[in-house]
Amino acid sequence: MTALYDTLFNGLAIGSVLMLAALGLAVVFGLMGVINMAHGELMMLGAYTTFVVQNLLKNGPLAGLFPIYILIAIPVAFLVSGLAGLLLEKTVIRRLYGRPLETLLATWGVSLILQQFVRSVSTAFFLGLIVAVALGLLAPRFTPASWWEQRWTPLLAVGRWIVAGGIGIALASALGSVRALGLPWFSARNIDVTAPQWLRGSIDVAGVTMPTGRLFIIALTAIALLAVNWFLQKSVWGIRIRAVTQNRPMSSCLGIPTETVDALTFLVGSGLAGVAGVAVTLLGSVGPNLGGNYIVDCFMVVVLGGVGKLLGTVVAALGIGVLSYIIGSGSLLLLWPSMPAGLNETITFFATTSMAKVLVFVLIVLFLQFRPAGLFPQKGRMVEA
Repeated sequence: MTALYDTLFNGLAIGSVLMLAALGLAVVFGLMGVINMAHGELMMLGAYTTFVVQNLLKNGPLAGLFPIYILIAIPVAFLVSGLAGLLLEKTVIRRLYGRPLETLLATWGVSLILQQFVRSVSTAFFLGLIVAVALGLLAPRFTPASWWEQRWTPLLAVGRWIVAGGIGIALASALGSVRALGLPWFSARNIDVTAPQWLRGSIDVAGVTMPTGRLFIIALTAIALLAVNWFLQKSVWGIRIRAVTQNRPMSSCLGIPTETVDALTFLVGSGLAGVAGVAVTLLGSVGPNLGGNYIVDCFMVVVLGGVGKLLGTVVAALGIGVLSYIIGSGSLLLLWPSMPAGLNETITFFATTSMAKVLVFVLIVLFLQFRPAGLFPQKGRMVEA
C-alpha cells in the first residue's frame, strides 16, 4: 500500500508540473484559439529568470533575501514571460488572428529565435534589442498620422521594423566591441538552479516520503489555478475576456476594447508559462531546449481536457501525469507482480519515460476518436460560433 501511495504522489507531482505548464496554454489556446508553439520557450524564459534572480540575491546587499529568492522569482518570471508574450502578440499574433496555420508557423519560428536568444544574449545584444523594439513600437507616435492611413501603410509598417532592426543591430555591434558588454550571459549548456534550504528536505507521511520541493510545486499549481479561476470568473477584465470569447462582434459593439482584451489574455497566459518555468527549475537543470520537452504534452492536456475548460485541464493534466509515471517508472510492474505474461512484456517495453509518452499519446488519440471534443466539451454559443 505504501508503494501505491508513493507512486500516486510522484504521479501527482508530475501532473502538477504539467498542469501549471498547460494552464497558460489553456488560457491562450482555449480562450483565443491561438496555436502558440512558442509557449514552451516562454516557460524557458521563466526558468532563466529564476536563475538570474538566484545569482543577483546570492551575494551583495540583498543577500539576506536569498532564502526566499524562489518566492521573489515567481512574480518576476510572470512579468518577464508576460511582457515577452505581450510583445509577441502585438508584433506577430495580432496580424494572424483567424489564420491558425500561419500562426503555428510564425510562433514556431519565434520559438527557434528565443532558443538562440538565450544561447547568445549579451548586454550589448540586449540593449540593441531594446532599442530596436522601442523604435518599432513608438514610430507611429513620432510620425504624421496621415502616413498610417494610406494605401502604402503596410509597406511603411514593415519598413519601420526593418529600419529599427538595423539600428538595433548596429548598436549591438558597436557595444559588442567592449569585452564586458559582449560576453554572453548564458551558453548552450544547461544551467542549475539551487533550491533554497527549506525546499531540499522531505516529509514522511504514513511511510510515504514527500520531497518539499514537489510539495511546493503542488501548492504553487493550486494557487495559480485558483487565481486564474477567480480572474476569469470574478474580475472585470476576466468577464470581458469571456465575453469576447463568446461573441467578439457583440462585445465590440458594447464598448469592450477587444484588442486590449486580446493583449491582456496573451499577457496572462504567457506569464503563467513563466511561473511554470520557475517550478521546472526545482526538478533539475534547464537549458535552451526546455520548451520542446513540454509543448506537446501541454497541447495534449488542453485538447484532452476540452478546449477552454479549466476543469478539463486539471483532470487531463493529473491523469496524464499519473499514468505517465506509473508506466514510465515501471511502478505498475511492482504494484501488480502477478499480471499476465503478455501484458507484463508490453508494460516492460513501455517502461521508459520516452516510450511511456508514446503509449499515453496513442491512448489519447484513441480516446478522441470517441470524444473528439475532449472530456469536457464546450456548450452553447461558443460551439455554434
